[in-house]
Amino acid sequence: MAEIKQLLIIGFGNMSGAMLAGWLTAGMDPARFAVLNRSPKTVPDGVTRYRSAAEAAEAGTHDAIMLGFKPHQLVDVAPDFQALAENATVYSLLAGLTLAQLRAAFPDAAAHVRVMPNLASRINGSPIILAETGLDEGQRQAVSAYFDLLGSAVWLEDESNYNLATALAGSGPGFVYRFIDALAEAATNLGLEAEQASSLAIAMVDGASSLAAGAENSPGELANRVASPGGMTREGLNVLDADRALVELLTRTLKATSNRGVELSSGNN
Repeated sequence: MAEIKQLLIIGFGNMSGAMLAGWLTAGMDPARFAVLNRSPKTVPDGVTRYRSAAEAAEAGTHDAIMLGFKPHQLVDVAPDFQALAENATVYSLLAGLTLAQLRAAFPDAAAHVRVMPNLASRINGSPIILAETGLDEGQRQAVSAYFDLLGSAVWLEDESNYNLATALAGSGPGFVYRFIDALAEAATNLGLEAEQASSLAIAMVDGASSLAAGAENSPGELANRVASPGGMTREGLNVLDADRALVELLTRTLKATSNRGVELSSGNN
C-alpha cells in the first residue's frame, strides 16, 4: 500500500486545522505535515510553515497536497499550485467541486480524491466521505487507514450522491448544534435558567448519541424504547411525529444543502 509520507495542506481554516489536530492527537509525527498559508495563523509545533507556493515547491518534500481554501478560489489559484500537484495525490476539501473539475485544474497530479470530514475530526470522531479517481486498491486502503485516524472513512462509489452525503455527514453537525440550541431555548422559554438548559441539552445529546453509536437497535427503535405508552416521552414524540413534520423539515434541509453543492460546482457563489 502507498503511504502518505508528507502532506502539504494549502489553506489553514477551521476544517483543515481540525483535521491536522486530529492526526497529531492520533500520534502522527508533526514533521509529516506542512502548511501553506499566507496569513500569519499559527501552526502546531513541529509542522513546517510555508508562506508561498514557490517556497513549498522549492522544498519539494511532499507527496500529497490537501486543498483547504474556498471553492470559488480554485480557478484563480490553481495555476499557482501546478508545480506542487505534479505527480502528487490531490485531496480536496472544496465543497461541491467534482473529481472532473479537480482533474481539469490539476491534470498532472497522480490521483484526485474528494474528502469531506466535519469538525469532529479534531477529536477523532468524524465520518470522512471519500471519492477518488486514479488510485489502485492498495492506495485506496492506505488512504482509508490515513483518514480512519480522524474517525471513520467511507468510500462513496457514486459521486452523484456526494453532495447529499456531504449535507448529511459534513454539514450535519451544524444542524445538530442548532437542534441543541433550539431545545435549550425551548426549555428556557418554559422556565429553566438558560445556562442550565444549555448544559442539560448538551449532556443529553452527548449521552444519547454515544448510546446510539454502540446500540444494536436503530435510533428509531431506541426512541420507542424510551417512550412508555401514555408517558411523558411519548407525548413529546407525538408532537414531533405529527404529519411527519420533523422528517419533512429535515428533508428540505438536506435538499437545500445538497443543492448548494451543485451551485458551487457550477460556479454560482
